[in-house]
Amino acid sequence: MRLFFRRIADYIRECDKLLYILCLVTTSFGCIAVFSTTYAQKGLNDFITQAVSMVLGIIAVIFISTLHYKNICRFWPIVAAVGLIPVGLTFFIGHAPGATDDKAWLTLPGNISFQPSELLKICFILTFAYHCFKIGDKVKKFWHVVLLCIHGAAPVLLIHFQGDDGTALVFAIMFVGMMFVAGVPIRYFIILLSAAVIAAPFAYFFLMNDDQQARINALFTGEAGDYLGTLYQQYKGRIALANGGFLGQGLFKGTMTQSGGVPYGYNDFIFTCIGEESGLLGCLLVLGLISAICIRILRIGFLSDSKMGLIICTGVFMMLLSQTIINVGMCLWLLPVIGVTLPLFSAGGTSLLFTYCGFGLVMSVYMRRKSGTVYLRDEMSRYG
Repeated sequence: MRLFFRRIADYIRECDKLLYILCLVTTSFGCIAVFSTTYAQKGLNDFITQAVSMVLGIIAVIFISTLHYKNICRFWPIVAAVGLIPVGLTFFIGHAPGATDDKAWLTLPGNISFQPSELLKICFILTFAYHCFKIGDKVKKFWHVVLLCIHGAAPVLLIHFQGDDGTALVFAIMFVGMMFVAGVPIRYFIILLSAAVIAAPFAYFFLMNDDQQARINALFTGEAGDYLGTLYQQYKGRIALANGGFLGQGLFKGTMTQSGGVPYGYNDFIFTCIGEESGLLGCLLVLGLISAICIRILRIGFLSDSKMGLIICTGVFMMLLSQTIINVGMCLWLLPVIGVTLPLFSAGGTSLLFTYCGFGLVMSVYMRRKSGTVYLRDEMSRYG
């Protein structure tokens, strides 16, 4: 028992308490937002799911952070299989909840919906970081860059064919960020950017369906008639944001939020509902908390004594940053609606749980930033 309490004391001393506090405060705010946006229309189910996922996420952080991230990466074939197999199953037994048309979810026992792409994000971060670490300085050579691109393209294409282009875009941004910190020369990014610009018109005309094209067109040529069609969700979200003013209408008092006037206001458009009930101040607090977490994660990456640790932290950083920018861009009518949620705030147990798994990897990097940590009690026992 004494050893058990010593281990707890060691963990508390060595973990990053600032990251813990930021994550707990942010997620608690998110749970309150989910409660407010869902209670009037759906009862307590979404709030309970969010709260339970938060608790499970904390347990996951503690468990993952006690493992050395390098040891986890060494089992990369198993990690890859764990990430890819569930996504593959969605092509055969996947289902699309609500009004979505992306069969990107699996139904688990107990009628629990599970989105495998969230698990794949964590598995991709681990396998790609290990890939970059193993090739070392060869990352600057052409054929190794090609192999890295194939590794990065695999989840992007898989999720694209699944029908979830928003998540596919998040994977692509994570891939680019991790490639950059791995040391891939800038010239390859210039080539990649040029290829993307050239391919964009072909993607628009030959890969995007009519609905996707309409969402992009509406941002530039949208007229009043579009407010009842393609732009309906963004139009309602803008009204909710305008209703909030600086301080908001108050928790459980948002006109659009409580009536369900913003479609999926508890999920993709929770930022607009927070804006209506908490005002501009609440929106700035949301962005400030997520930014603080992102900055802390990146700081931990640079504290790591291993390139693998830096790449892992960059992957988690890019995951949070890209989702936040895309989601807020959707809510502010700057980007088309592509189904990307706001991390730590949008309702969704799978997303929250595996975001916390990412935090667990970051915590593992932090706790091993110095090799050969010597505790005070070890020094005392050495001398008697």
